[in-house]
Amino acid sequence: MNTQTSKLPIPPHFNPTKVGEVWRVLYQDIAATAETWAKQQNIPPASLDKTRVCLLLIDVQNTFCIPGFELFVGGQSGTAAVDDNLRLCEFIYHNLGKITTIIPTLDTHTAMQIFHPIFWVNANGEHPTPAATNITPADIDNGIWKVNPAVANSVTNGDYELLEKQAYHYVNQLSQEGKYPLIVWPYHSILGGIGHALVSSVEEAIFFHCIARQSQTQFELKGENALTENYSILRPEVLFGFDQSPLAQKNTKLIKQLLEYDVVIIGGQAKSHCVAWTIEDLLTEIKQVDATLANKVYLLEDCTSPVVVPGVVDYTEQADVSFARFAEAGMHIIKSTEVIPLGDTPR
Repeated sequence: MNTQTSKLPIPPHFNPTKVGEVWRVLYQDIAATAETWAKQQNIPPASLDKTRVCLLLIDVQNTFCIPGFELFVGGQSGTAAVDDNLRLCEFIYHNLGKITTIIPTLDTHTAMQIFHPIFWVNANGEHPTPAATNITPADIDNGIWKVNPAVANSVTNGDYELLEKQAYHYVNQLSQEGKYPLIVWPYHSILGGIGHALVSSVEEAIFFHCIARQSQTQFELKGENALTENYSILRPEVLFGFDQSPLAQKNTKLIKQLLEYDVVIIGGQAKSHCVAWTIEDLLTEIKQVDATLANKVYLLEDCTSPVVVPGVVDYTEQADVSFARFAEAGMHIIKSTEVIPLGDTPR
């Protein structure tokens, strides 16, 4: 049972100076260490937990969290994601005996997707500048940007007219639903690449938890659909195509799981985008079932940071407004150093 009220010590293998680096996790060594550690600290298998606690980690991947990678979340400090992940690793180790399941999400992309430069061209055949270009319905209407005909072969089996209709519908839906306009991002989280992988120190902590608590890590992928963004792990930005046929689907299985846990703790990157979108969608699902379920959600405010591009854009205020709304709905905004009140309430 997860009855521990005090924090566990951090295992000696954890090296806080390596959180901002990429390196290979020595699985066999860590597994042996984790089993020994569980015995020394009297950490029971997660299957015995009466209070079931889920730690949902949003996109804690190299592409967002390692300096020099494509979409490093530097925040206002310039080192935000690294600092966040240091605290996150310590949180996992300190609360090892309380966390039942860890669910990391993985932003997962290929090159030819609607938010990558190759998808769009101007009259001169040039691609938009990533991170500095938004595409609106007016941009398409005025011929500023159009779908690159060459990608139709890979995305819609050569049907360029269909691709144009889907792309325009998508951009128009974002506008009508009051969402962020289509942002052209740098190529990132490319499936099979180093950027797609979890941050090494976090991966090590997650694997350590998996072995110590004998609880399989549950990886959740998002973002593979070529014709929609997927900030939230729970649903893509747009569900239906121009002809109202299904374009993508909600992650109904995960939604059901999260609603069934006794406690859901959320951290990751970026606070202003994928984290906020996921929490927003979770809150929407909660309100449809029982608004008081928001009280079981805890947001690790010091393990997440907003997108900030100095001199270009700063989403700090938007992120803070979203989190204030989540708190008003009953969710708890906490720091990773706080003791989470987990009693042994039966499910």
